[in-house]
Amino acid sequence: MTLVETIAEARRTGDLEPVVERIPYLQWMGIEMGVEDGAVLATMRYGDRLIGNFVHRALHGGTLGALLESAAVFELLHAGRGETLPRIVNITVEYLRSASDRDTYASASLVKVGRRVANVRAIAWQDDPSRPVASAHCHFLV
Repeated sequence: MTLVETIAEARRTGDLEPVVERIPYLQWMGIEMGVEDGAVLATMRYGDRLIGNFVHRALHGGTLGALLESAAVFELLHAGRGETLPRIVNITVEYLRSASDRDTYASASLVKVGRRVANVRAIAWQDDPSRPVASAHCHFLV
C-alpha cells in the first residue's frame, strides 16, 4: 500500500497508526496518534533519549517541537486536507515551562486553511491541558 493509500484509509477509518508506522522518526520518538472527540491527540511516550537536561530531567526542546509539528500535520490529515503529508513552511515554537520526564500530549487546531497554505496552532502539555509546556504556530503547504 502506498503512503497516499495509507492516508486515505486512515481518514476513512479514523485510525492514524498505520500512517505513524510508515514514519520511522515518529516511532523512534515514541509518538503515537489517536482521535478523541473528533480531534487528533498526539502522545509522546517518555524515554531517556528525549532528555535534554539530565540535571533537571527536562525534555529537550527539539522533541517538544517535533511533537507539536506532528500533531499539526496529523490534524491536517485527519481534517482531509491534502492526499500526502503536508510540507512545513515554518514553525514558531513558544516554550512556556520546563517539561519533565514523563509522557507529553499535544493537540492542534486549524486556524485557516486556504487553497495552498494552512495555518495550524498546536499546544503540548503533560498533566493538565490548561497548563501547556509549549505551543506552536505552523504553516504548511497543502
